[in-house]
Amino acid sequence: MAIGKRIRFFRNRKGMTQKQLGEILGFLGKTSDVRMAQYETEARTPKHDLVKEMANIFDVSTHALTVPDIDTYTGLMHTLFALEDMYGLKIGEIDGEICLRLDKSDYSTYTSMFDMFHAWQEQAAKLEQGEITKEEYDQWRYKYPELDTSKHWAKVPSQAVSDNAHGRISENRERRKENI
Repeated sequence: MAIGKRIRFFRNRKGMTQKQLGEILGFLGKTSDVRMAQYETEARTPKHDLVKEMANIFDVSTHALTVPDIDTYTGLMHTLFALEDMYGLKIGEIDGEICLRLDKSDYSTYTSMFDMFHAWQEQAAKLEQGEITKEEYDQWRYKYPELDTSKHWAKVPSQAVSDNAHGRISENRERRKENI
């Protein structure tokens, strides 16, 4: 989630207007709400010192505001927290193992995310069962949703897709039909 959306999310969570937040940060008069609108629409990017001030106002970590760096454990955790806020991702425990799950209370988000997660799970299972190679699995992940042939998330390959890639898509569809 981009920094502008995170600023808006936490500002709304505190029940503040853009003008109120801008004034607390020291922007005076008409510039207070304009400046905050620029940050929230990402027309401008706040400097690190301003992000720290906002984090203090919202009583959150700066990691919660900034676009998380998933190359660190802390950044990854804040990415997961953002996914909880945006998509209702929940954490739980099943048979002593930590698991992530989708929240069913937002039905439209749940069904969309379920379909996408299910497609991912199918590909991961095919890899685990030796039906596809790691290279094919990685290609599916890194080109998602282009190569996803499940349900309504399938996309018709564009003319720019090479014949080779198109051939692999057709092979995967044939394998899927054989497994049904």
